[in-house]
Amino acid sequence: MQRRHFLQLLVSTAIASHLTGATASESALPAAGEPSQSPLPWRNWSGSQTCLPENRIAPANIDELRHLLQNSDHAGTTIRPVGSGHSFSALVPTDGILVSLARMTGVLSHDDQQCRARIAAGTLLGQVGRPLEDINQALFNMPDIDQQALGGLLATATHGTGAGLMSLSGYVEALTLMTAGGEQLECSRRQHPEVFHAARVGLGCLGIVTDVTLQNTRPYRLRKTTEWLPLDDILDAADARADQHRNYEFYYIPFSGMGFTSQHDLTDEPVSATAQLDQNDGARDLQRARDYLAWSPRLRRLILGGYIRTLDKEVKVAASWQNYTSDRNVRFNEMEYHLPRENWQLAFREIVSVVEAQFPEVFFPFEVRFVKADDAWLSPFYQRDSVSIAVHRFFEEDYQPMFAALEPILLRHGGRPHWGKLNTLKSGDFRALYPRWQDFLDVRRSLDPGGRFLNPYLAGLFETTGGRA
Repeated sequence: MQRRHFLQLLVSTAIASHLTGATASESALPAAGEPSQSPLPWRNWSGSQTCLPENRIAPANIDELRHLLQNSDHAGTTIRPVGSGHSFSALVPTDGILVSLARMTGVLSHDDQQCRARIAAGTLLGQVGRPLEDINQALFNMPDIDQQALGGLLATATHGTGAGLMSLSGYVEALTLMTAGGEQLECSRRQHPEVFHAARVGLGCLGIVTDVTLQNTRPYRLRKTTEWLPLDDILDAADARADQHRNYEFYYIPFSGMGFTSQHDLTDEPVSATAQLDQNDGARDLQRARDYLAWSPRLRRLILGGYIRTLDKEVKVAASWQNYTSDRNVRFNEMEYHLPRENWQLAFREIVSVVEAQFPEVFFPFEVRFVKADDAWLSPFYQRDSVSIAVHRFFEEDYQPMFAALEPILLRHGGRPHWGKLNTLKSGDFRALYPRWQDFLDVRRSLDPGGRFLNPYLAGLFETTGGRA
């Protein structure tokens, strides 16, 4: 709190004779996953995607889900599975039926010898850590938000960071898929292998994944170190540090010349933590600095850079599942692309240059993470070690001009977009980016020839003819 007050004092002193005013306040948005009534509007976490579905249904078990699929094929009704609403792209919206698996949760079974666990797809990531630890297992990696439903995060190849670690979809060993006709398919590399390779990152358009079997590891403890550094120092060392540490990522604070790195290393040290800077408070402080110092980008950089240099290194030792994630209460919209490792530095430097020359209103940090290649057909990391670059805009602000300026840079350097993040690519663009695109289309058509799981966005991507949109 003293650090926050120090930054506020610096900003207030700088603007005292130039500007007064109040900052924008965050408007209240209803959260996704409200009671299933009809009709009831749906919106995602940021409010960028909305729809008014005919119905919202949460089956309690496999039989109820099968009954729904076998008895809802009327008047071209589209069915879309929905998780916790943390995707920003148009994967969910439909005027048909939204199906939530929020009542189908938990660790269903496990294999201690192979260190695998079968988990219901409606389980939130934050509900997995403790139950897995209780059976002597842990996920290999986790993203930085744990409120996503397992089925949704796997459908979009959601990832954490670690040059030697895949996205969570890469650790799927088996899955159960309920087809449009209510048939239950058990899929793995040996059973229905084509469906398995397609459904690990299936965008919810092949059927409804009801459970997955994950390859896990034994529980482990991590030492998380957060350090504030000049951007040039971060960039000079980033690739080496990504290879040196189990998990490594960094954030750049626009218009400051500074950023912070976060690295995790295996440890046997006792659980402990130094004082931690609240990231939600930090985002609000950056917004205030933007609002009050817009009249002087040079002073904004001086104030922010000077303040950040006073911040202490943070260290937290905890179980892996307690150290990966953090609360994200300040809403935003996000675009994220995954680039070949050899290209990311050029792209990132160009992004910083464009934003700081053209978009002085930006205050959210940029995020860079490292991900190992996998072999899921529509994984953005398919056969390619990658670096993910994510840019954000506050949810009340128009994200389109900045994203439109940055997306060509990311594409020019070989980027593939995160399926759950905003992008403007069409079917032909994705076909050029994914070697197994046609194979995926063939599997999708064989499983759902009528297009029951395709909303307008997905129907456009998969070039359907005669299917429901």
